[in-house]
Amino acid sequence: MAKLGFLGLGLMGYPMARNLLRAGHEVALWSHSGGKASKLAAEERGKACDTPKQVAENAECIFLCVGDTKMSRQVILGENGLVHGAKAGTVIVDASTIGPAESRAIGEELRARGVEFLDAPCTGSTPGAEGGTLTFMVGGDQQVFERVRPYFEPMGKRLYYCGGPGLGLQAKLSQNLILSNLLLAFNEGMVLSTKGGIDPKLMLDILENSAAKSGLVSFKAPFVFRGDFHANFSVKWMSKDIDLMLDSGKELGVPLLLTSLTSQLFHAAIAGGHGDEDICSTIKILEDFAGIEVRAK
Repeated sequence: MAKLGFLGLGLMGYPMARNLLRAGHEVALWSHSGGKASKLAAEERGKACDTPKQVAENAECIFLCVGDTKMSRQVILGENGLVHGAKAGTVIVDASTIGPAESRAIGEELRARGVEFLDAPCTGSTPGAEGGTLTFMVGGDQQVFERVRPYFEPMGKRLYYCGGPGLGLQAKLSQNLILSNLLLAFNEGMVLSTKGGIDPKLMLDILENSAAKSGLVSFKAPFVFRGDFHANFSVKWMSKDIDLMLDSGKELGVPLLLTSLTSQLFHAAIAGGHGDEDICSTIKILEDFAGIEVRAK
């Protein structure tokens, strides 16, 4: 079994790291909240580390899943970061969703020191992380990816090699762009139909038997109907991803008209106190405007 590392033990990272441990790998663990690393190490016989540098000193391939570009750069290149403990030939895999250009810059700094780097954002939310069924979109050197592919397998069901550095992230942002805009359409359609007198469950059945059928709608609608907004993927993190989409659109000269509107919905949800709730809680903003709740038993 391999000597691996995992940094960032949040809603996604904790079950991802746990799946690596349960697959029999030795895993060095670090989290900004140190208690999580100690807890997982005690539960699954991992090794809790005090710094990212210490993780790198104990691993040949290291995964991280943190919140944003600043965190990613700090964990990898900052004081006591991974780069200061990584040996030549070590592979660092960043499963965080950050900007493609920033990711490429991090990779260039690592490669200059003999350390390999892959961007490998994932999708599947908390249930996918817990079940080991995530989808990974990978950018970087394909030979490096093939070398560490077996270490992805306890965490993910589908592994897509997307091309050179940053292209895993470009695919992830494009996927989340479509998802977030679909969510806005679902919110508007359900609030409109409910206020107009259509039973929400009837409306969902119509959607699922029409060209408007969507995996996102099928999964999220029951949570909305019962008012369950605990986070599988929080509003604040999707809002961060939408900002990255808009930045990418500017960089590539692609107008993202609908996404600009969707961004405003997410910012409104954060301002309304829903930032730590699931993305489906964004419907509350439109419900408040319309004076109706989309609920069903």
